[in-house]
Amino acid sequence: MSILMTLLVGLIVGVIAKFMMPGRDPGGFIVTALLGIVGAFLASYLGQAMNFYVAGEPAGFIASVIGAMLVLFIYRLAVGRRTVV
Repeated sequence: MSILMTLLVGLIVGVIAKFMMPGRDPGGFIVTALLGIVGAFLASYLGQAMNFYVAGEPAGFIASVIGAMLVLFIYRLAVGRRTVV
């Protein structure tokens, strides 16, 4: 059940992270939603590693937003610099 909650929160968080980080993104809505899901899972994993959450407990909303913003930032660094020749 916690995985489903993380997926649902990740979808919402991806959209919020995109609004909070101005600028053009190399991907569309689907990519942003997927990055939000990855960010929510990242926040859950890091929170469990630092003993903020117990195993199986999803990350909080703010931690998920921060995780999604981090993943979006890394994604922009990796994909945003590509040029078409």
